[in-house]
Amino acid sequence: MEEREHIKCLIIGTGPAGYTAAIYAARSDLHPVIYTGMEPGGQLTTTTDVDNFPGYPEGINGPAMMEDMKKQAERFGTDVRFGVITKVDFSESPHKIEVDNGKISLTADTVIIATGASAKWLGLESEQRIRNKGGGVSACAVCDGFFYKGKDVAIVGGGDTAAEEATYLAKLCRKVYMIVRKDHFRASKAMQHRVNSMENIEVLFEHVTEDVLGDNVVEGVKVKHTATGQVKDIPIDGFFVAIGHKPNTDIFKDYIDMDETGYIINKPDSAKTNVEGVFVAGDAADKIYRQAITAAGTGCMAALDAERYLAEKGD
Repeated sequence: MEEREHIKCLIIGTGPAGYTAAIYAARSDLHPVIYTGMEPGGQLTTTTDVDNFPGYPEGINGPAMMEDMKKQAERFGTDVRFGVITKVDFSESPHKIEVDNGKISLTADTVIIATGASAKWLGLESEQRIRNKGGGVSACAVCDGFFYKGKDVAIVGGGDTAAEEATYLAKLCRKVYMIVRKDHFRASKAMQHRVNSMENIEVLFEHVTEDVLGDNVVEGVKVKHTATGQVKDIPIDGFFVAIGHKPNTDIFKDYIDMDETGYIINKPDSAKTNVEGVFVAGDAADKIYRQAITAAGTGCMAALDAERYLAEKGD
């Protein structure tokens, strides 16, 4: 018979949701084990300055904040492990989990899914290069718009998220260029009206981004009109991409209820999923707010729900 390590509380993912869940679970003597995944610390490790998370009056960079959360979780006894959960079997309890394609086999009484969601990017070399250097490429206007107060920015996308972020940026920035590939919005009529009501938003229909200009920081964007082929450079200081997110939930789809995009559906007023003993926190279930602070809050909820579940079972 195969020998599997047994864990009382397994947490998958190490962003604000995962680490907060670990802090609460550890303080409740659940002896949590947390696996980092391929991107330890989550999306915030690619963020330079975080100014909107309470407790950091001078701001902090994303990697440093995640290291603080990791240390706090470890202080209470969390076992932080590097590895990727590659397979799960939630058909019975305890739940079965494989790490790194079967190199490690586990069972767990409770599982907290905190795998987050990944922003979709255009795939341009310049986009990724400047983004990695922290020079003005972002997928979150609410997170980073403040840094471009009084400046000119561009945002790519034609759906509700892009329209909402464009109007948010328009309240802060001098000028917002909205780059829309089609000749019309995909956004709802209400969101279209909001965009059209902002005098400093210029919508570039039938345009695609050819290149983000600049070496280490954004200096402009090269766009092409899809109908005429005309190319022009627009000077900007910030470049935002709002073409959607993909939740990192594929390995759970055979067991966990999700919407059509892959966001996990939690039960109302809880972090519970449709599977007993499996909980969700953070952006894996949140397609609306997608903020570090809301992810942390649901991490707390998931740990408390896991504790109560185990207490009811008598574990």
